[in-house]
Amino acid sequence: MIQNKSVLAMIPARGGSKGVSRKNIRQLSDKPLIAWSIEEAKKSKYIDRLVVSTEDIEIAEIAKAWGAEIPFMRPMELALDTTPGIDPVLHTIEMLPNYDYIVMLQPTSPLRTAEDIDRCLECCINQDANACVSVTLTDKSPYWMYQLSEENALLPVIVSDKPVLRRQDAPDVYVLNGAVYVARTSWLKNTKSFLHEETIGYPMPKDRSVDVDTMMDILIIETILREKKKSGAKSK
Repeated sequence: MIQNKSVLAMIPARGGSKGVSRKNIRQLSDKPLIAWSIEEAKKSKYIDRLVVSTEDIEIAEIAKAWGAEIPFMRPMELALDTTPGIDPVLHTIEMLPNYDYIVMLQPTSPLRTAEDIDRCLECCINQDANACVSVTLTDKSPYWMYQLSEENALLPVIVSDKPVLRRQDAPDVYVLNGAVYVARTSWLKNTKSFLHEETIGYPMPKDRSVDVDTMMDILIIETILREKKKSGAKSK
């Protein structure tokens, strides 16, 4: 509960995966990928119930072993490569009604912390917003991005009367990092999207914003985890 509002958290985890086979239960450091999200969600001060939405029996068993609920199995038609990401969330709301807020935690963001989850919820509630999503500063500014014409001419993505020539003069630009999505359930049922003109952002640091999509991402995260472990050992 947060300010007397009930909170349902769901982790979407289908069995299929294009980039990395069986990604959601692939071992990352000392635990399955999905376990990282389950553990942090269970530390949240505000989440009242944590469920995993999956069609895969093995994922369901692993999720249960790490402390998540599997109150239903996701229908196969909602676990296809072509299934819009919002559909399993809406299905969860339909299956488990009467919660004021829904939080979606993608298992591909293992470095996201309980504090990130709670702060995103606080941003949403305290600013009386209908939705809040986590973002991080982008490494590549769109002010230096171009499209190529058929003749290979450079066409700026952002057209400005005053070109930005130095990196320090470019405004901060944020991108979605996929870690935390929060919304009023009643609002989300109508909009059918977390992303709307009413959505606000919760900024997260880059070192907690790595999203697992490829084997390279897994190697990067494992390196970050090793360095954190070393730093923790040295500080003791």
